[in-house]
Amino acid sequence: MKNFFLAIAFLLYANTLVNAQEIQWMSLDDAQVAMKKQPKKIYIDVYTDWCGWCKKMDKTTFQNPEVVKYMNEHFYAVKFNAEIRDEIMFRGKMYGFNTDKKANQLMVDLMREQMSYPTMVFMEENFQNPMPVPGYMDVATLEKVLKYLAEGLYKTIQYPEYEKSFKPSWK
Repeated sequence: MKNFFLAIAFLLYANTLVNAQEIQWMSLDDAQVAMKKQPKKIYIDVYTDWCGWCKKMDKTTFQNPEVVKYMNEHFYAVKFNAEIRDEIMFRGKMYGFNTDKKANQLMVDLMREQMSYPTMVFMEENFQNPMPVPGYMDVATLEKVLKYLAEGLYKTIQYPEYEKSFKPSWK
């Protein structure tokens, strides 16, 4: 019986370790609450249920331990289905579904009407200066983009120049 309880405890511990190896995705509402307690940069993964590249990124890029660690340390990571029909309250304004764009108006605005999936929308602390970056990203590409944004390098150097000197370190 003692061995049974030890096995159960080990399985629960192992499950905790596995779950700690995931990006801590949150809702936009949760990010707004967290931002009030501790400002942090925002990473919004804009996806749709039918997007094959979105699913591939979930299964590969977002499972990489280096990506997980960096994302959890430097960003509030938000998953947002662009095609959600619910009304969304964001920064005191209500956003509904835009039938012409087939997406929630908040994402239409944040993506500057360039509806392409997946798209990453990066925002500075307190949801300032949304920057959409469209397309599937493998680990090496995402490392380059995340470090450029998280370290604030976009404020001092143009991306093409940064790219020339970037040395990837994630596997």
